[in-house]
Amino acid sequence: MVDKKEKPPVQQEPAAAPAVEEEVSAEEEQKLPFPTAAVVREMKKTIDSSKMVRKEVKVAMNKFLGEVVKDVSARLDKYPYAMIDYRMFEESVRPYKQVRELHLEKKRIATKLNSIIEDCASVQRDLDAKFSEES
Repeated sequence: MVDKKEKPPVQQEPAAAPAVEEEVSAEEEQKLPFPTAAVVREMKKTIDSSKMVRKEVKVAMNKFLGEVVKDVSARLDKYPYAMIDYRMFEESVRPYKQVRELHLEKKRIATKLNSIIEDCASVQRDLDAKFSEES
């Protein structure tokens, strides 16, 4: 019989990924809006191949995509027409597509404000220099 105390404990870094990716159980899969394999396949097209995706991330991504579909569908349902066309779809997904544009706009505005702040500081220094000389 082998005593467990004889073996030194294996040290594992907290951020170490498991050797095999965690899979979503069939029971959990049935509760999700999309097949997990399809979601993970799309994720892996962008994520570095050396990285592994934890099960909770796969499930969360699947649920998030389900929420996006519900939101877009609710927007589409607000149209009074019997037929939903592509223009209506584009209008309904616009908020999701504008996120990147809004982020870039935020950066542009922040840069402009910093420039204005620097200009104001420069003017303040000039005023201080000019009026301190006259005193």
